[in-house]
Amino acid sequence: MKLWLARHATPLVDAGICYGRRDVAADAAATAECAQALARLLPAGVRVSHSPLGRCVQLAQALSELRPDLACTSDPRLQEMDFGAWEGRAWQDIAPAELQAWTDGFAEYAAGGSGESTSQIMARVASAFDELQGRPDTLWITHAGVIRAAELIARGVRQISQAGDWPRNAPAYGQWCTLELKTPS
Repeated sequence: MKLWLARHATPLVDAGICYGRRDVAADAAATAECAQALARLLPAGVRVSHSPLGRCVQLAQALSELRPDLACTSDPRLQEMDFGAWEGRAWQDIAPAELQAWTDGFAEYAAGGSGESTSQIMARVASAFDELQGRPDTLWITHAGVIRAAELIARGVRQISQAGDWPRNAPAYGQWCTLELKTPS
C-alpha cells in the first residue's frame, strides 16, 4: 500500500512566523498547481484524507474539482502541531529559554506553554496511520509536522525523546512524498 503525503501550498503568512494550527489560507495559484500535478499522478481508487485547516481544505477542494472520482474526507488528526502561545509570533521573538525548554523536554514539553507535545502529535498521527492497515492507497493532504511524524511511524518509531531525532526535512510547500507500507502476511 502506498501512502501519499502532500503538504499544503505556500501559506499566506509572513516568513518567520510560527503559524502551526492557525487557520491561514494558502496561495491560490500554488494550490492549483499542486492539485493539477497530483491529479495527473494519483491512480484511481486512492482515498483522500485532509487536515481540516483551510490551507489543506483548499488543496483537497482543488483536487476534487479535477478528480471527482476521489472522495475527500476531513480528519482532525492530520492537523499541524499546536504551538500554543507561540502561534502568530515571529520565531525570533520567542524567548530563547522557551525554545531551549522545548528542545530539552522534546517528548513531553507543551510547545508554547499550552500547545501540543511531540508525544501528543506522534500519538495522534499514529492513530490515523494505524487505520491504514488493509486499506487502498491513501493520500493525506497535511502539514510538515504530520509528514515528519508519519515518516517516523512508518520506520517503526512511535516515540522520540530528543529533538535531534525529529526529522529535519519535509516536502516543500505544494510538494509530496510517498511511503510504501508493507501489509502483514
